[in-house]
Amino acid sequence: MEYVKFGATGLEVSRICLGCMTYGDPNRGTHEWSLNEEMSRPLIRQAIELGINFFDTANTYSNGSSEEIVGRAIKDFARRDDIVLATKVFNRMRPGPNGAGLSRKAIFDEIDNSLRRLGTDYVDLYQIHRLDHTTPIEETLEALHDIVKAGKARYIGASSMYAWQFAKAIYTSRLNGWTQFVSMQNHLNLLYREEEREMLPFCQDQKIAVIPWSPLARGRLTRDWDETTARSETDEFGKTLYTQAMEADRRIVEAVGTIAKARGVPRAQIATAWILQKSPVTAPIIGASKPGHLTDAVASLAIKLTPDEIEALEQPYIPHRVAGFK
Repeated sequence: MEYVKFGATGLEVSRICLGCMTYGDPNRGTHEWSLNEEMSRPLIRQAIELGINFFDTANTYSNGSSEEIVGRAIKDFARRDDIVLATKVFNRMRPGPNGAGLSRKAIFDEIDNSLRRLGTDYVDLYQIHRLDHTTPIEETLEALHDIVKAGKARYIGASSMYAWQFAKAIYTSRLNGWTQFVSMQNHLNLLYREEEREMLPFCQDQKIAVIPWSPLARGRLTRDWDETTARSETDEFGKTLYTQAMEADRRIVEAVGTIAKARGVPRAQIATAWILQKSPVTAPIIGASKPGHLTDAVASLAIKLTPDEIEALEQPYIPHRVAGFK
């Protein structure tokens, strides 16, 4: 395993982050494809044994049960101090007023709920899952600052938004002497590269960690174009992401397959190697529902794509509308 600094911070994280949306009670929330605790625990243990120290979940994943499963597994399989644990806040957790969003009340309530489910006194990274357009950014940022000063989170991060919105948030924190976002969790893979226009250059300039979600495009980059899985057939959010440029996307998927065949490795290793070589990516967030998903992710660290291979993978891409947030 390789370890790198987390943006401009002194925190060290594995170059592979395990995304924990896969782990949760399939009867809670909207992820009917998620793995229950009995099936999840061996994969979390395998990740730790492979040297992965960075785990990303969210309060909303399987209505809180992902946090519960991850928290218990980390307690059983690792020392808490050795783990970099990240979770998120924003999406609805209960009906009625104040059950979602980034108000001071919602943030203070949800950090305590997440800590209880995770079974820990603090999270290493507390992230806003999306922007709350109904709450002043100053209210959100000051609340996050207070969470850090209370010792409930070590760092704060953000997820998918426009680069100008991210810049505004960081400037507002600096202006007021509040804790600043140190990371951006954004949508980036071979089938969706719009983040290369503004967000990635901004993060590189500001030394902000980049931890992309869906680096394998919900698995589309790992299999034949027409092949489906139980998750792809039931993942309603995933169905909204990759329908804009089907012919161009198909050619990219075929290019991944061609290079993987020539190298004698699974396609997932090629797609992951591409994003690992994309500056300024810190650690892609990999979902794993099978042991091979983890071994492929780690093996991808040893693959260095040539300029010709990168050109073959990138050449078919055409511009896309923003996908993954509003």
